[in-house]
Amino acid sequence: MIRTGHRYRDSETGITLDTWFPRSNQRDHRSCLAEQVGLIKSDFVEVSIDNFDSTPTSTEDTYLRLHLLSECTVRPNEINLEGIFDLLPIVAWTSAGPVLPNRVDQLRHHIASEHHHLSIQSIDKFPRMVDYVIPPEVRIGDADRVRLGAHLWPGTTVMHEGFVNFNAGSIGAAMIEGRVTPGVIVGEGSDVGAGSSIMGTLSGGGKQTNSIGERSLLGANGGIGISLGDDCIVEAGLYVTAGTKVTTPDGNIVHARNLSGQSGLLFRRNSISGCVEVVSAAGTDWGGLNITLHKNG
Repeated sequence: MIRTGHRYRDSETGITLDTWFPRSNQRDHRSCLAEQVGLIKSDFVEVSIDNFDSTPTSTEDTYLRLHLLSECTVRPNEINLEGIFDLLPIVAWTSAGPVLPNRVDQLRHHIASEHHHLSIQSIDKFPRMVDYVIPPEVRIGDADRVRLGAHLWPGTTVMHEGFVNFNAGSIGAAMIEGRVTPGVIVGEGSDVGAGSSIMGTLSGGGKQTNSIGERSLLGANGGIGISLGDDCIVEAGLYVTAGTKVTTPDGNIVHARNLSGQSGLLFRRNSISGCVEVVSAAGTDWGGLNITLHKNG
């Protein structure tokens, strides 16, 4: 695969700040005030990835991989992202263009005559996804909470409190009101409830990749450190980690990791004993996604 990108670099150090790869693969040029006043410069670059298992070699290479994820060309965990934190500089993402953080005051000074009120969206290694890739048939309530490298399938809605990191997201129409962290995928028809969270591969440096299957519900303010299969429910406010001791219907006590990925389970906390229980979710109808809310075409 060979893609043409438009690159911004710091004019003094030559450090690559970002690279935008338009879907058209044409030499489309961007412009911004930071370039106009000479703090950054731009050019076109061709980047080739012969093997998705290969390790990223540059900032430009990393940006292409993040674009491919957000374009849904590859799924989370299907492309090598090892070492990308060392390849991405910390950038001040401003309304006048990206600059190194120590150049923000210079930028503010140089654009004062442009009657432009400078705002800074973040100071981070990752930019917002929507500034580079617009996924089709997707709603995003707060664009600041979706990083480049997020994978959002058509029909997905990310509400204002939802957060989707890079190398994570949905592989079918889904509702995301909680945190979807790196390595995590959410299946068709599932709901990540408000205030909930899913442990990803960056949690404690772990390598375990967790996921949610189809038609499952992670309740509001709940969380998982295991995978859920299809048609599962975790009740609101319950956080199930791999080490959580769970009582099964036959009275046995097992660690939740032993149930990871199984379908048709309902995790709940006994309101009298306080113990975490797992029972069959059969006959428990959480209602599913509101189809009207996910007709995003």
